Amino acid sequence: MTVRSPRRVESEGLALVGNIIERDKLHAPTIRVPDIQDLAKRLRFAPQQGRIWLDDQRMLLLHVSSLGALRQELIEGIGKEAARGLITRIGYQAGARDAEMTKKVRAASGTFDDFLAGPQLVSLEGIVHCEPVALDIDVERGHYFGDFYLIDCAEDEAHIGSYGIGQEPVCWMLVGYACGYTSTFMGRPILWRELECRSMGHHKCWVVGKPVEEWGDDADDDLRFLQIGDFVKWSKRPEADLPAASRLAARPWAGAENDFGMVGISSGFNAVCHMVKKAAPTEATVLFLGESGVGKEVFAANLHRLSRRAEGPFVAVNCAAIPEPLMESELFGVERGGYTGATTSRPGRFERAHGGTLFLDEIGTLSFTAQGKLLRALQLGQIDRVGDTRARHVDVRVIAATNVNLREAVKDGTFREDLFYRLNVFPIKVPPLRERRDDIPLMMNWFLRKFTKKHGKPITGFRERAVDALLNYEWPGNVRELENMIERAVILADEDGALDLCHLLTAGEEIDSTSFILRRNGNIARSRDHIAATHTLPASGSIPTLADTEALMLRTALAEADGNLSRAARLLGITRPKLAYRLRKHKIEAE
Repeated sequence: MTVRSPRRVESEGLALVGNIIERDKLHAPTIRVPDIQDLAKRLRFAPQQGRIWLDDQRMLLLHVSSLGALRQELIEGIGKEAARGLITRIGYQAGARDAEMTKKVRAASGTFDDFLAGPQLVSLEGIVHCEPVALDIDVERGHYFGDFYLIDCAEDEAHIGSYGIGQEPVCWMLVGYACGYTSTFMGRPILWRELECRSMGHHKCWVVGKPVEEWGDDADDDLRFLQIGDFVKWSKRPEADLPAASRLAARPWAGAENDFGMVGISSGFNAVCHMVKKAAPTEATVLFLGESGVGKEVFAANLHRLSRRAEGPFVAVNCAAIPEPLMESELFGVERGGYTGATTSRPGRFERAHGGTLFLDEIGTLSFTAQGKLLRALQLGQIDRVGDTRARHVDVRVIAATNVNLREAVKDGTFREDLFYRLNVFPIKVPPLRERRDDIPLMMNWFLRKFTKKHGKPITGFRERAVDALLNYEWPGNVRELENMIERAVILADEDGALDLCHLLTAGEEIDSTSFILRRNGNIARSRDHIAATHTLPASGSIPTLADTEALMLRTALAEADGNLSRAARLLGITRPKLAYRLRKHKIEAE
């Protein structure tokens, strides 16, 4: 699909650098810019968490004067060339991330509206106001030409505050953002150049972008600052000189797995990964501590995979699931005739884990008798099968996990002190999901991809209400609860639709949301109050039923669309006939 502005041919036909004065005589065309409200709804403030979210990405507010101080420190500390390259690449990564987000927010809006989400996002983020002059897009053919004014740019304001008016354009981060956003959107490297800048005394900044090969040899001067993404292929610099940002750009943005095959970015998650990597090469006994559902067994399995015993077996035992009379035979094995019904000899879990790792989950549930027998096996490295007359040597590394506070259990007399100190050689605390909320967006996207593939249902993503709910929920069931909730939502949702509250909150979950959203008039409002201001929630204040939630969504969409059924259907991600059917079902009349 090709989208052309009325002046696209005239604008592209100009000699971009040599005819700036001639270009100023042209009247900029009127390009319809889509409403920014769909993006503004994705911006939410959660002061009780110390977080600002734009969809599923964490953001921050920064003083322009602080940005100016940072630029000045970089320029004077590492030199102007290196500082410009660093700032440009930071902008590139921000643009690439925003491009990934727009694929979810405006997936069905059409090429033109989809692309203009990027310029609108930098406006929403308070960086600059973008005014499109000419735009020609054909994603299938890989053709692109963009011509934009940048008005009241915060970046050149910061630079001018430190250095005043100069001879060169300085919107380095914005140029990098445009390169990252457009290149990700088009699937090929698009190079932007700033031709006019307020830092040079111009009234506003002017940038032009097109495929890197269309700039010819003239692109070399810009490419030296863009050692990132596909631009590396066009650079004449040796690969050994690539900065760290070029390696980061090769990673997928959403739901990227680490070398554990797990997703996470929070400090708590990374601290656990660090501890696992430290303990893995050793033979130390490791004790994982944390609430149920935080992923202790997953970390234990990865510890085994990174250890010297990786070629050996990994045997997991849920101590809470084995009845007390069978615990000894399950752990240590049984000889034929060892007890009534033992018609054959069989090895226990210790023997089956010989040469590998034995994972004892929920070890805090073991009885005192079982604890004593386990202690002897750990101390001597040998076990006695039930009914056997000889001891058997086993070479096993033990990893244990519990959601019980074992120190308190020792004080209460329900857990042996000597066994506790035998197990507590290298304790690793896995924090609950509510304490590492930065991981939630990554897990949301990762589980969504997993279950859409598993159940064969294409789902476009999450509604802003759903994202807000998941980020504010306390997650008593931790990662396991999040996984189950998203799988349930994928099953309930319509194909080619998005996950909403009515798909997620179906089992009595309650959310105390104190986040704030950006309203149409630019004011900040409490997100829940914003919904309740138009349509009343149940008097109890709890999460409404599935039918109540669906009716609330329908009324909210109608109000947002000013009664226009077609637009309301687009907001909900469903067809107009399906919307009409649901309105009749809930006896809702369009105003």
